[in-house]
Amino acid sequence: MDTTTPLLDTDRHHLGDERYIRECRKRLEEDGALVVHGFLTAAALAAVVAESEPQEANAFYARETHNVYLTAPDPALPAEHPYNRQVVSSKGLIADDQIPADSPLREIQADPTFRAFLCGVLGIDGIYPYDDDLSSINVHFASAGRELGWHFDNSSFAVTVLLRAADGGGRFEYVPAARDSAGGDMGYPRVAAVLEGNEPARHLRFDPGDLVVFRGRDALHRVTPTVGSVTRMLVVFAFNDEPGIGLSERALATFYGRTS
Repeated sequence: MDTTTPLLDTDRHHLGDERYIRECRKRLEEDGALVVHGFLTAAALAAVVAESEPQEANAFYARETHNVYLTAPDPALPAEHPYNRQVVSSKGLIADDQIPADSPLREIQADPTFRAFLCGVLGIDGIYPYDDDLSSINVHFASAGRELGWHFDNSSFAVTVLLRAADGGGRFEYVPAARDSAGGDMGYPRVAAVLEGNEPARHLRFDPGDLVVFRGRDALHRVTPTVGSVTRMLVVFAFNDEPGIGLSERALATFYGRTS
C-alpha cells in the first residue's frame, strides 16, 4: 500500500483534539463500549482485507471448550456450576508473527496519535503492546457456524476493528457489569442467568472499518455463530497499560497452539 495513503480517517475523527477525546471517553464510561464509525479509510480497509484474506488457510483453530472466566475447571465445584460450565469458541486466528512487516496494521498499531487517543479515552498514562511474539496483533476468522463463546476478558480493555462482516450472525452481544472482578465478586448468579438464556444481552452494532474499544473484564460477552458463505474477519490490537506484560505459556498454547 502507498505509504502516502491515509490509513485513519482523521478528517472525520480528530484523534488529537481534547474535546473529541473527552466525548469518546464519556461514551465508553457510560456504555462500557465505544464505537468509532468509519475509523479506517476505505483504501486502508481494502488493503488490510486483501492482505488478510489469504491467511485464513493458516489460521489456528482451538479445539477445546472453556469456561467464561478462561480458567481451568474447579473440581471442588459441580460440573453445572457457572464456574465450570463449558462454552465453545471455534473461530480461528493468525498471530502477530504472521502479520507482514510492512502491513498497514503495524503502522496503525504504532501510530503515536492513535496510541495517545486510546490513552485519553481509557484514562491511562501509557499503552504498550504485549511482550510476546504472538499476541499484539491478531486477525480473527469466523466462517459459517464458528463463534466466540461467552467469556470475560483478562485485560481491562480490548481494541478491535471489524474488517469484514458475515452474511448473517456474528452479533457481538454483551452484559455490562456481570461481575465485579476488583471486588472479588465472580457474578455467579448473573453468569448462570446469561448461560441459561434468562437474562437478555445488549447487541453492539458496528460495521467494517469501525473501531471498537470495549471494557470486557467485567462485561460478559460473546460473538454469535456466523451464517452464510462469507467469513467474518476482525483485527485485534492487544495493548496493556504497563510495559513488559505477555501471555503465559499456557495461555499462548491455548490461544495459538504454540508458545513462540
